[in-house]
Amino acid sequence: MSANAERPPSTTSRQRPSPLLITVAIVGAIVGGFVLFSGFYADILWFDQLGFVQILQTRWLSIGALFLAGFLGMAVPLAIAIQVAFRSRPMYAQLNSQLDRYQELVEPLRKVGMWAVPVALGVFAGIASAAQWELAQLWLHRRPFGEADPQFGIDLGFYVFELPFYQQIVGFALAVLFICAVATLATAYLYGAIRLTGREFRISRSARIQLAVIVALYMLTIGVSIWLSQYAALSQASQGFLNAGAGYTEVNAIIPGLQILAGIAGLVALFFILTAVIGRWRISIVGTALLVAASLVVGVAYPAIVQRFQVDPSPLSLEAEYIERNIDATRAAWGVDGMVEEQTDAVTDAEPGALREDADTAANIRIIDPALVTDAFANLQEYRPYYGFPEQLDVGRYEIDGQIQDTVIAVRELDQSGLDEDSWYNRHIVYTHGYGVVAANGNQRGPEGQPVFLQSGIPTTGELGDYEPRIYFGETSPEYSIVGGPEGGPQLELDYPRSTEEGSGNANTTFSGDGGPKLDNFVKRLVYALQFQSEQIVLSDAINDESQILYDRDPRERVQSVAPYLTLDTDPYPAVVDDRVVWIVDGMTTSSTVPYSTHQAVSRTIADSTNPTPLTTTNDWVNYMRNSVKAVVDAYDGSVSLYAWDPEDPILQAWMEVYPGTIQPMEEMSGDLMSQVRYPTDLFKLQRAILGDYHVTNPATFFSGDDQWSTPTEPTWDSQSQAPYQPPYYLTMSIDGKDPAFTLYSTFIPRDGRNVLYGYLSVNADAGSTEGEVSEDYGQLTLQMLPKDRSIPGPGQVQNTFDTDDQVSRELNLLRQGASEVINGNLLTLPVGGGLLYVQPVYLRSTGATSYPVLRKILVSFGNDIAFEDTLDEALDALFGGDSGAQAGDSGTDPGAEGEEPGTGEGEGTEQPPADLQAQLDAALQEAQAAIAARQEAYAANDLVAAAEADNRLTAALTRAIQVSDQIDAAAGDEAEAEPAPTETPAP
Repeated sequence: MSANAERPPSTTSRQRPSPLLITVAIVGAIVGGFVLFSGFYADILWFDQLGFVQILQTRWLSIGALFLAGFLGMAVPLAIAIQVAFRSRPMYAQLNSQLDRYQELVEPLRKVGMWAVPVALGVFAGIASAAQWELAQLWLHRRPFGEADPQFGIDLGFYVFELPFYQQIVGFALAVLFICAVATLATAYLYGAIRLTGREFRISRSARIQLAVIVALYMLTIGVSIWLSQYAALSQASQGFLNAGAGYTEVNAIIPGLQILAGIAGLVALFFILTAVIGRWRISIVGTALLVAASLVVGVAYPAIVQRFQVDPSPLSLEAEYIERNIDATRAAWGVDGMVEEQTDAVTDAEPGALREDADTAANIRIIDPALVTDAFANLQEYRPYYGFPEQLDVGRYEIDGQIQDTVIAVRELDQSGLDEDSWYNRHIVYTHGYGVVAANGNQRGPEGQPVFLQSGIPTTGELGDYEPRIYFGETSPEYSIVGGPEGGPQLELDYPRSTEEGSGNANTTFSGDGGPKLDNFVKRLVYALQFQSEQIVLSDAINDESQILYDRDPRERVQSVAPYLTLDTDPYPAVVDDRVVWIVDGMTTSSTVPYSTHQAVSRTIADSTNPTPLTTTNDWVNYMRNSVKAVVDAYDGSVSLYAWDPEDPILQAWMEVYPGTIQPMEEMSGDLMSQVRYPTDLFKLQRAILGDYHVTNPATFFSGDDQWSTPTEPTWDSQSQAPYQPPYYLTMSIDGKDPAFTLYSTFIPRDGRNVLYGYLSVNADAGSTEGEVSEDYGQLTLQMLPKDRSIPGPGQVQNTFDTDDQVSRELNLLRQGASEVINGNLLTLPVGGGLLYVQPVYLRSTGATSYPVLRKILVSFGNDIAFEDTLDEALDALFGGDSGAQAGDSGTDPGAEGEEPGTGEGEGTEQPPADLQAQLDAALQEAQAAIAARQEAYAANDLVAAAEADNRLTAALTRAIQVSDQIDAAAGDEAEAEPAPTETPAP
């Protein structure tokens, strides 16, 4: 064969990568990098627009610094341990065949592995460390509480700010030392520094020194961990009676034992250092065995003996001091230590004139249930299917004509559920916002039982004055909307439906505020197109350089984003403040490490019938809480303002140093805003849960557990599931003879299941007036202790009395005629007339598809007496002998109004002959039939306003028919009584 013959290509020669594959890889890397970048950039744009970019910067810098510290803290010691173990290996070690094979496998990857393993573990350690950045920031900005714990005399700030951080550092150090020890052992064994030959164990000098030093450091760190555990015992459950804090066993056995064990661990660390020097392992092994034995004896056996043979036989005498510590610390940590306690001699007999001294309270009794009038608001005030109201409305108060008026208030938010899901343009460009608030008087009803609105309509009108009505930010706002445009440009957003007087069609508008990042370049549009998975953001010609994208619009979520350290109240509420609609959100600072204070599970404790499955956002298991921040979110532009409501709180002070300039002083709040601030519901629920046990301050009584209270379950609950707790209610009332104030209250019954009242807890929820000064009484808790030797019915007992009363049952059965549903409203409890008055509105709802509950009757109870009348005034007069001394103010309930005839109550009226009554009944039924026909026509024309009006006429006609029917039955009964009874003829 010729030497020049062509040789076949070598199979070992490398093939160059395809240019196509290289291009795809580069493009993929660019796309992946941009997607990663877009998330960070969107966050920067959002926080910067809101004015809180410092929050993001501090968070990212803290996370980066902690990641770097964790990475270096793990990777560097581990790399050093591996390198030292490898470099100090015996150069001519005699290995067995098995290790030879291991070395052959490991050696090609040794250089990479010696650095890759520390780097990989360092990344995991860095991620774990970065998650603790808040602990580190609190430690750096720790503040004193000015109060010492009763056991060690250390300031509480040590337990809140320092101890958790030190425990994390110690835990991290133990993990690093353990991994270094394992890596040293593996490397030493693999390269012959440690040899096992039969029963013979040989270790090189260098390996011995390295391992002994690492274990000595490990033992020393264990000693530090044990020493810190004695302080942690002050916020943990005890072995004895206490559910929080160190009891007798902890103070006299466990804590001294921990101190002894910490000393032994330090001694064992010295033994291992001695081993490193002299090469003797026996003393270290003996020391380690001593530590284990001491842990069993001192740490387990001795505390169990003390508890079993010393504490259990005499618990009260030994635990009394520590029970008192628990009581004092718990009441202080939960803010109930300043509570005013009163013994109330509640009367149970309704006497004439008993309400005269409480006339202001009686006049402000709220008869409109915010949980039941949502459908009434919807039918009367939605106007279009793309508006909606929340299931649970809010209670507020406003000054109307110089008088404070309780209101039921809701925001008319945008509801896109009825819009075409395929129309991106309509959902994100046209339908962008809700419109206005709707508010009804809390203590009034209309002639047909509907709410009496003091603010309503589109355009909005009423007693709340002129304000910016457009709602771009709310609890049910769309995921995102794109708004704004150049001045004088086309108005693409639907503003509101015009009324007949204004002309046909809809009014349009253009957002003119600063509510979201601007889409003024292609990169921003592309970023948000990726975030919301919509190419229309890039392609639509409706978007221009002045356009803004609004997202993350829920007020609670916005506040949580800019104040992640707060536990937020689950019920943001709207208010008209300074000619704007705002959302007010209460923010709480919390801790779980305050000594001797009892813990509460937040989400479980705040659950009730109005919020059965609440969602919390931060630490759920806490033993300290303060309402430190009032947050305000503007419903038009989404701006967030944070106000320091409790500037003396050390936790808030620390966070204000972490995020300087983000929280404004309380003095910056306007008087109008101050008048709408209220006491947070969730904090009150947690405080009432604590007071179920901790209203008792005597250690002996507390230990016996014979005076434990509970919150009543919801008396109107009709589900088969376990009834949730009754929620607290906001009412304007007088407590302890003071001027009426906006108040939040709840009741207590004994925990043994008896439904009798033991306590009435209230708090002044009225922060201040329009002058901008905080009321001295705001936040004042008052506990009225009711006599236990008198059976004062609780909510469940009263509800049962209402349901089983013969007269009430007969009238309710009449109301149920015509397939109507009777719904019991919220059962309110008021301390008036020297006792406790129960008030419950009764609603009637027809079976029509668009029907809504209307207020028809009022149930009241005082002691064992009840009344069931058309109006609250009539019910109070009937209960208190016609001389209640109060005018409740539920207007529109005159039986003669709107052509109604007198009912069966005590009001005056002219008796009608049966023929006239029958004619009135026939006329009412004809009006009902006409209303049904009008409603059907309205639905056929898709006119929801006309349909709602027809529903009102139908309800009114049926009500008149029922009233006239009652009068016919009463007249027939009178005739039957007047007819002479037949006389018997004597038998012949």
